Amino acid sequence: MTKRRRFFSSLYIQVLIAIIIGVALGHFAPETATAMKPLGDGFIHLIKMIIAPIIFCTVVSGIAHMDDMKTAGRIGIKSLFYFEVLTTFAMVIGLVVINVTQPGVGMHIDPATIDTSGVKKYISGGSEKVTDFSGFLLDLIPHTVFSAFAEGNLLQVLLVSIIIAWALLHMGAAGKPILQAVEKAGQLFFRVVALLMHLAPIGAFGAMAFTIGKFGVGSLGNLAFFMATFYLTCILFVLVVLGLLLKLVTGLSIFSLLRFIREEVFIVLGTCSSETVLPRMMEKLQQLGCKKSIVGMVLPTGYSFNLDGTSIYFTMAVVFLAQATDIHLSLWEQLAILGVLLFTSKGAAAVVGTAFVVLAGTLSVTGHIPVTAVAILLGVDRFMAEARAVTNLIGNAVATLIIARWEKSLDISTARNVLSRPS
Repeated sequence: MTKRRRFFSSLYIQVLIAIIIGVALGHFAPETATAMKPLGDGFIHLIKMIIAPIIFCTVVSGIAHMDDMKTAGRIGIKSLFYFEVLTTFAMVIGLVVINVTQPGVGMHIDPATIDTSGVKKYISGGSEKVTDFSGFLLDLIPHTVFSAFAEGNLLQVLLVSIIIAWALLHMGAAGKPILQAVEKAGQLFFRVVALLMHLAPIGAFGAMAFTIGKFGVGSLGNLAFFMATFYLTCILFVLVVLGLLLKLVTGLSIFSLLRFIREEVFIVLGTCSSETVLPRMMEKLQQLGCKKSIVGMVLPTGYSFNLDGTSIYFTMAVVFLAQATDIHLSLWEQLAILGVLLFTSKGAAAVVGTAFVVLAGTLSVTGHIPVTAVAILLGVDRFMAEARAVTNLIGNAVATLIIARWEKSLDISTARNVLSRPS
């Protein structure tokens, strides 16, 4: 009886059951299931409201305990280099797979006949999403210190946190009381997250019920092959590419890591948003022996710059749309699109819907494929978002461990002991 109670009290079991119930409700009672959307949205909003202060407290506390800002700068440069290499590699893999499997060939869709009523908001917002490099840099600077927190812009919050941490370093002993207050506030916010996580099964149920109820399993149709190809590519990327990197650099097993973060994986799978588990991932990576300063800098930055799953999706989606609409893209044209995506993909936050906007914006910039073609993917984008978000989550966990190891800020013995514990 005790084992059964312990089994059902596990968060990932509760979330898994909630997802199954949500799928069933969406299939058998779609109208009722569609009405469950506020449950999923509400949970995501609850978590998002606490992310900015948690990042602030973690980053300020971590950097303020460093010797100097040179260390923080070195970590930042290593992180951005790693992110750019991995996301580029992910895009190339997506490009190779989609050209080999060719799931869109034979669909013969005329762009003029596509119903674009459901994607007008994405098409209109897409071109605004793609900006030049100077615009991107200016967008990193908030209008005020508080507006960064009000708008929930993670990169702006990160910038504010680094500047304040730098100031605390220069204050020396005078800044100690402020630092202690920040650390206490961080403990409070993490406690809030622990309480909110009890609502994760409800959020996962609402989000999954809405997805199945609105789009239905039958909406996949001819797109099923494309979906299966994308899911398989993500799985292979995680197990082979990330798994090999993790093993070579840290000696840790990707399977052990996946078992350790399984609750977070299921929550992301249910909500289609990796932001819902950002605070918990920061805690868990510290449990594995990563220094707080590394976790505080690498993980939040990775949520904007290290989107492996989204990168795979972008290249596969662009070529798939070209195949479906009988538009031939030469190798050089595909590489040119990949070059554009290296910049535009950095605007695709880890929340469902943003990737669709960036995809539309990328098509408008390249001009090879009509922007209206994105409507072909509208019915399955929510399903694709699950794989994108989970791959992004795992990719950022691996990135944090690898960069911590490079910085000699990962306690390998602690990581091995934690990962070897029975489930």
